[in-house]
Amino acid sequence: MDAAPATEEPISEDDWAAAMAEQTAPREAAAPAAHPAAHPADIFPSFNAPGAAPGSIMNELDMILDIPVQMTVELGRTKITIKNLLQLAHGSVVELDAMAGEPMDVLVNGTLIAQGEVVVVNDKFGIRLTDIITPSERMRKLGR
Repeated sequence: MDAAPATEEPISEDDWAAAMAEQTAPREAAAPAAHPAAHPADIFPSFNAPGAAPGSIMNELDMILDIPVQMTVELGRTKITIKNLLQLAHGSVVELDAMAGEPMDVLVNGTLIAQGEVVVVNDKFGIRLTDIITPSERMRKLGR
């Protein structure tokens, strides 16, 4: 019995928003009230600095908003010898250093900026950010 060919429907922003709302709703209900979720305003500095002209900072920011950056989500890493690399074939399994269930690293231009977990919406992978790396944390990691 042949199945009808599957047509791939484009994923709209509404699909992602609905999936994210569905997945975060149980967590927010179970979260203790004493530990509110971090808001972007708590992490990133305000552009409304005293003494700054109202539109000057936003005009400067507008100049860089269209610059492309490379975002990478890293599942894990490993080191293997060239001999073992050449022996890889279809179906080979490569062990990574990450444990199942660990958060994945999100890098922008090679710099760790966040960690998150995998989500699947309409057969496409995405990542839900669970932790944003603050500038002070990035500096502390550079010193190691």
